[in-house]
Amino acid sequence: MTISIINQSLENQKQQLLQHSLYEKVKSVDDLRIFLENHVFAVWDFMSLLKALQNKLTCTTTPWLPIGNPEISYLINEIVVAEETDLTLEGKRSSHFEMYLDAMKQCGATTSQINAFLKNVETTQNIFVSIKQSDLHPNVKAFLDFTFRVIEHGKPHEIAAAFTFGREDLIPNMFTEILKNFQQNFPETDLSKLIYYFERHIELDADEHGPMAMQMITELCGTNEVKWKEVQEISVEALEKRIGLWNAIEEQMKPKLELV
Repeated sequence: MTISIINQSLENQKQQLLQHSLYEKVKSVDDLRIFLENHVFAVWDFMSLLKALQNKLTCTTTPWLPIGNPEISYLINEIVVAEETDLTLEGKRSSHFEMYLDAMKQCGATTSQINAFLKNVETTQNIFVSIKQSDLHPNVKAFLDFTFRVIEHGKPHEIAAAFTFGREDLIPNMFTEILKNFQQNFPETDLSKLIYYFERHIELDADEHGPMAMQMITELCGTNEVKWKEVQEISVEALEKRIGLWNAIEEQMKPKLELV
């Protein structure tokens, strides 16, 4: 199996995401806030997939040892640097998650739910307990649960699959669609930090991180057909969970739409 075959097998799910009706429903600042307050959980748990890969594929403990493939280590560490310490719109260093929180605050979205969730994670020291205890939409819970089940299972090529085909491979196209709607619908609202965040992802993921992630999958699977099959299965499920997340966000917008 190859990357191109994997991509072909995911075409149906990719089209469902790229043509999802959610994009057309983000028509007001309130709609935008609902989107951000839910999507932030995907921004956050993405970092755990990345750190899981770094833990599995590089040496992150002492004493240091030359573990794994240097090419893969380079790919992971390059992505970590950009995701954890990128330049903000003001030219300061910040993680992409914290940049997203700042963008949320700029347009009036609340960060109380994600902050309360993270505080609960610190308290319970068990992500699955925190997910279960939260008041999140069932689809958001399922999205998070899937991510951390993959991490817990621990196979590097499966974590890489969720990271690559469930996230990095789709981000440029998805964010382009979202940006079009934002720029058309909110000309009087200051979305400069949000647009910068999206454009930064488009730039990094399309030009650098996407190709790097694809190379990582190829390196991890090699000629092992079992691994390729597992990559395919995880990728399909990852996209299905993303579709479920999009459905959940759209569902939360419907009551407002019906009153208009």
